[in-house]
Amino acid sequence: MSVKKFDLENRLVEFAAHIALFCKKLPKDMVGQYYGNQLLRSGGSSALNFGEAQGANSNKDYINKASICLKELKESRVNLKVLHKVGYGNQSQIPLLLDEVEQLIKIMATIIKNKK
Repeated sequence: MSVKKFDLENRLVEFAAHIALFCKKLPKDMVGQYYGNQLLRSGGSSALNFGEAQGANSNKDYINKASICLKELKESRVNLKVLHKVGYGNQSQIPLLLDEVEQLIKIMATIIKNKK
């Protein structure tokens, strides 16, 4: 089954929304604020950069913007792993977020590979 670009867009938007809600509930101490701010930016940025990629003027431009999206997804994955390791945030939610980000990384990497 192939993923249509708007299905992927919706998944990235859903991921960004889940990340925003997850970050909203992180402790307000130094650790929670640092990792929460980083995760909020990378999780939201992946959806926004994919939106930009859809308006790209060339394959090269598309690949560049999609690669930024992929980079941000990978950053989100590492951040979630750190938060899980230190016991911050809703621990039962982290495996679900990690599963979704892994799937999104694979999809995005495949799209980039196929565009090259």
